[in-house]
This record gives sequence, structure tokens and C-alpha cells, in this order.
Amino acid sequence: MDFALTPGQKALRARVIAFASERLNAGVIERDRAAEFPRPLWNECAKAGLAGLPAPADIGGSGADCLTTAIACEALGYGCRDGGLAFSLFAHLLACVAPIARFGTEEQKRRWLPGLCDGTVIGANAMTEPEAGSDAYGMMTTAVPDGDGFRVSGRKSFCTNAPVAGLFIVFAITDPDAGATSRFTAMLVDAGAPGVTAGPPVEKSALRTSPLGNVLLENVAVPGGAVLGGVGGGVTVFSYAMAWERICLFAGQVGVMERVLERAIHHANSRTVRGRRIGEHQAVSHRLADNKIRLEAARLLVQNAAWRMDRHRGGGLASSIAKAYVSEALVAGTQDALRTFGGAGVLADTEIERACRDALASLIYSGTNDIQREIIARMIGL
Repeated sequence: MDFALTPGQKALRARVIAFASERLNAGVIERDRAAEFPRPLWNECAKAGLAGLPAPADIGGSGADCLTTAIACEALGYGCRDGGLAFSLFAHLLACVAPIARFGTEEQKRRWLPGLCDGTVIGANAMTEPEAGSDAYGMMTTAVPDGDGFRVSGRKSFCTNAPVAGLFIVFAITDPDAGATSRFTAMLVDAGAPGVTAGPPVEKSALRTSPLGNVLLENVAVPGGAVLGGVGGGVTVFSYAMAWERICLFAGQVGVMERVLERAIHHANSRTVRGRRIGEHQAVSHRLADNKIRLEAARLLVQNAAWRMDRHRGGGLASSIAKAYVSEALVAGTQDALRTFGGAGVLADTEIERACRDALASLIYSGTNDIQREIIARMIGL
């Protein structure tokens, strides 16, 4: 097995790290305090090619496969200390751009992907509902046939990017009598369409610069040409989007793990107590050694899942394994870094304190880890 990156992937990784480090970190503390979405920096990310990686090159994207996208996301997670900005970009890229690039008609791609790639349109995935979070099949949003299209009504919640989105991929029940795998459909809904109301950003403690909100759909007219992946194909579209998200978003978290570990190692080697570096203490050195083990395992799991997605060889199972492992390794790694920094780590607005806050959310988004274990158990025959 060859784990070496191609020359192009190496160049992409270096370019993204340099861009993120140089352009995205100024003012991050102030943005985090204000829970401010940095639209100018979003535009810079788009100009750097990060908003449309998997989209076809002739429509403004890069035509990147899943592995190459994961490498870019890891580099962004490593270089960018604004976890909210990175998270919003990942949600846009993986749960909106990737499924349109895969399932969209030529007309849908030509209409939406140029704006999504150049940053003028922000994408959001509207699946979760107040009474249907982890149980996606319990959704209540309905799409009633109307001419060649549908009338969509319902409420969506915990929708990343909703307050700033220009496009929603909305999932709604089109056949309540069908089996679970064909009851609902994915639809491309313009955020400015009559009957669509995105609520204000929801206050939250983690990923604060990523706007999260609710969406109200009141008898929204959706033409037949806006159906993504065919009527009844919502499960296929959603599963594909979530597999990309569980791989590439968590590749970004691998980058965070590496950055935080490097910061902890530097602190352990520079901080002295009674003339002795704290890194010489076995409790500290072994803790950071464990974090290095987790980091390498996490990277391998993510890249294996991406490799499988690109070859249609069990990417769904591998993505759930990667998501569950990386999120728990991220929480452990950031908390171990906090312990290494001691009192300095828990001071408000430090990089380590923010990383710990953001890490906890990873246990929930993209499907809770309990749900990942349900998926894994089912896929291995239990």
C-alpha cells in the first residue's frame, strides 16, 4: 500500500496551510466573542478555491475526488484557528456542493454550482427537525404534488449556515406510504423563495462564528426541475452527503488535532518548573505520546474512508468508523492539551480553550456517535 501524497496533493496541502495561516487567523478572538460570521474571509476562501473543490472544473470547481478534498480540509483545519469559519465552509462544501456535483442535472449544476464555488451563494443542508434529529426518518416536512412540482411545508432546525444561506437542500416526505428508504426526496430550494424564512443565528458555545439557525417552510412552491436525485431518492442523496461530511469534515479535525498537539509539545518543551521541562515528566510525555498515536490512527481512518469512497468500496461504513473515532480522539486530544497547559489553558479565549469547546460539538454533528455505532453494527450484520 502506498500512503504517499501525489505531488499535486502535496502542493495543495502546502498552499491551503499557508493561505489559512496568513489570511484567516487575524481577529479570531474578537469574532468568536461576537459570534460573528466573517463574510469577507468566506469570500477569500472561495477565491482560494476552497468553496467548490469537488465541483466540475468547467463550472468553477476543481474536480477534486474525495481523498484530495480530505487533504485540503485537513490542511484548512491545521492552518485555520477559526473553527466556526472552517465548519461553515465544510458544511457548504460537503453537504451541499458535493451532492449537487454528484446527483444534479446539468441544468441544476449550471444554475447553482458557479455561485456556490465563487462564494456568492452559501449552501446549507436542511434535514434535521425539532422532532427528528438523529431519527431522520421521523421527519414531518411534507411535499405535496402541485403541477409538475411540489408544495413544501415544515420546520427545519440546527441548520448550519441557515441565516446566511442562499440555497437549501431540503428533505421532505413525498410518499408517506412508501418504505423508509423511498419516503422522502431532496430538493433545491432558493433561500429567497416565497414562504422560506430563515431564523436568526442561534446562540451557542462552540463554533461560534458558524451561523446556526432554523428554517420555516410555508407552502413553498418547488418546481419539478429542482428535485435532486429523483423523487424518492432522498436517502441516497443524504447518505452520500453525510459520507462526504463524515470523511472530509473530520479530516479537518485531524488537522486541528495535529495543530493542538504541536502547541502542547512546544509548551511541554518550553515550560520549566524548578529547572525541569514539564515534558520530562512521564505523565506529560506519555499523554502527548498517546495523542500522537490517536492522530496517526485518525488520519489513516479518514484517508482509508476517502480512498474507499473514490472507489465505491464501502465508503459509508468506513466514514462512520472515521467519524466516531476522530471525534472522540479530538475530544481526548484537546483535553490532554488543556491539562498540559494547566491553568493557562483554561483562560478565556485561548486557542486551547476554544479548541476544547469546539471539539465537544464533534460528538453530535454529522450524526451522533451513538448513531454511528448503530450504523456500524447494522453494516457488520448485527
